[in-house]
Amino acid sequence: MDGLTSAQVSGAKTNHVPRRSSRSFGAIIRANVFTLFNLVIGLLWALVLIFGEWQDGLFGLVIVANALIGIVQELRAKRTLDKLAVINESPVRVRRDGRDQELHPRRLVLGDLILLGPGDRLLVDGEVVESDGLEIDESLLTGEADPVHKRPGDAVLSGSFAVAGSGAFVATKVGTDAYAVRLAEEASRFHLARSELRDGVANFIKYITWLVIPIGALLIYSQLRNSTDFGTAITGAVAGIVTMIPEGLVLMTSIAFAVGVVRLGRRDCLVQELPAIEGLARVDVLCLDKTGTLTAGGMDLGEVLPLRDDQPVGHALAALANVDHRPNATAKAIQVHYPSAADGWTAGEVVPFSSARKWSGADFGAHGVWLLGAPDVLLDRAADGYERAAELASTGTRVLALCRTDSLEKATASETVAVALVTLKQRIRPDAHETLRYFAKQGVTVKVLSGDNPDAVAAIATGLEIPDGHRAIDARTLPENDPDKLAELLDTHTVFGRVTPQQKRAFVGALQSRGHTVAMTGDGVNDVLALKDADLGIAMGAGSPATKAVAQVVLVDDKFASLPHVVGEGRRVLANIERVANLFLTKTFYAIALSLLTGVLGLMFPFAPRHSTLVNALTIGIPAFVLALAPTLERAKPGFVPRVMRFAVPAGLLCAAAVFLAFWAAHTGTSTLTEDRTSGVIALFLTTWWVLILITKPLTLGRMAMIVAMAGLFGLSLAIPFVRDFFALEPGDLSNDLTAVGISVVASAAISVAVKLAGTLRP
Repeated sequence: MDGLTSAQVSGAKTNHVPRRSSRSFGAIIRANVFTLFNLVIGLLWALVLIFGEWQDGLFGLVIVANALIGIVQELRAKRTLDKLAVINESPVRVRRDGRDQELHPRRLVLGDLILLGPGDRLLVDGEVVESDGLEIDESLLTGEADPVHKRPGDAVLSGSFAVAGSGAFVATKVGTDAYAVRLAEEASRFHLARSELRDGVANFIKYITWLVIPIGALLIYSQLRNSTDFGTAITGAVAGIVTMIPEGLVLMTSIAFAVGVVRLGRRDCLVQELPAIEGLARVDVLCLDKTGTLTAGGMDLGEVLPLRDDQPVGHALAALANVDHRPNATAKAIQVHYPSAADGWTAGEVVPFSSARKWSGADFGAHGVWLLGAPDVLLDRAADGYERAAELASTGTRVLALCRTDSLEKATASETVAVALVTLKQRIRPDAHETLRYFAKQGVTVKVLSGDNPDAVAAIATGLEIPDGHRAIDARTLPENDPDKLAELLDTHTVFGRVTPQQKRAFVGALQSRGHTVAMTGDGVNDVLALKDADLGIAMGAGSPATKAVAQVVLVDDKFASLPHVVGEGRRVLANIERVANLFLTKTFYAIALSLLTGVLGLMFPFAPRHSTLVNALTIGIPAFVLALAPTLERAKPGFVPRVMRFAVPAGLLCAAAVFLAFWAAHTGTSTLTEDRTSGVIALFLTTWWVLILITKPLTLGRMAMIVAMAGLFGLSLAIPFVRDFFALEPGDLSNDLTAVGISVVASAAISVAVKLAGTLRP
């Protein structure tokens, strides 16, 4: 078939599907502006501006800052993702005007003749018109792992992919009409799926929102009852309510994720799902496919070792290497020395190579039926060449057996005759050694899962100094119906050969059953099922379109050495979000405690909104930005919510106690409300500054400089008259202020002890 003509293409419906790699510009604006927190803070801001002084309304700028920062960061991430998504889109081979060509997926039209080969992903629905051993994997649609043979007239669906053979189909549904557009989009969309971290933050927000309502009402009542000045009462109540709201927690979480996406994007790593950042940090087992991951793409033909002198080895190799219109890496290596088939060597029935079979073959009529594949699959142990093949494989050389048989239905070890051995030289990635050493240092266990000969895989693993690399296991000997035994073997062994695609999937499940967080890398169609089931699927940029469609992370530049940066970025994001959450939730809990104390005891609130703005900026706002972007190598652990609660609750309560005592001690004397609140603010700053020190550990030079700078800025705010007046600070009563300092020192020591004790508890 010649496909469509140019004239037919011009009027046909195109395969236009809106790209969903990130939210639209309008959605980003709405998500960052129209939030519950912005509404609450906006109402409180309006109350302060109406009944109080404008200086106490500084906290309202948080709305503007949060929205602008969130929008800018997400737009940066959106630009990075959209750019990489375009680079990552694999071209589609079509035939138009009788000529084969490659097109961008969006240029496909209804009625196009689309050509298929192993690894090609189907982007539209259609009907098969040509089939040369074409096998389609529809597991992503149906859940059935076995490939389906497709013949002319059979329907094919978008979301599936070719695993063997070649063929062509006519597009019958394109764009949004295609059956699996939604599924295909979901596989590569940048979205906020469920994750422990986001669920934890959402739960914090939900519970705090319910607490704010009754506590806020109590606080407003107590302030109105104990103040003759209505404006002072309102600003006091607002100070407590605003401080209870962790308004920056969601923002800092989003910023950390967005910055992580941008940083990885600069290293040509496409993060297709936002929770992948979290998965990166939790990974403790990394499953590698040898070919394309430890070894570079492509191979070189080594030696052809005839086992029989009376057979046309060269002609057979040339014919088998050129029988497939879409040759794999093995066929391409052989084609360099055998560029075309000899006259008369025309294939009748053809069985294309697949990872499950481990061989390919063809019937050449009078020249016989020839097979090319794994020696330990095609040859009997007693057959000529079996021992020689095993010996070669043990050196790390890839070995294939060229065999004859009576028919393609008799392609079994007992029915084949070995004719020659073919060796292929694999190229070890120059960055593999260093990358594997990095994972060893970081406590990430590496498992090599390969479809190749176990001896060959062991030789590669030993050369790369993978622990226990020499003890390769033949996956064909593993238990099929005993997941516990399989999990036990996976815990004690590192290298596995002759692994089928279904076994790779089972390996991932077995490791997950032992509580491991599993990352899987791959580049071929045999890796798709495992990539899909792994906690984190990582596809190589030069891999098949099918692998890139289901992976959460794509190494666009195809560099194995990018993996340490990918994992490191995930750890940085999660560890820093936990630090930031500790800061914000400590603030929330001390505000709740102070609001309850002042409400029940009928005292004025110990600080005004402008005081809260000053202290929060110096102990939370500015440090949170620094901490959210700081480097870290610590692997994330489960239990995010309990850990944060064990820190924030005791720290918050002790901060509240110190502030209340300092304010109450000053309030019992003859000092003014402003002087009393100044004592409370000093206690608030010193205790929360100590919390910042505890959270910031280990203290690097840069972090120490930040901590000292925050203390210096607070000191200047007390010393400079203009700033002091602006923030309504009046450190005039030396005894009260020294009392506040003393209480803060005791409280800080108590916080250290309480946090340490709480850290030893289990949720």
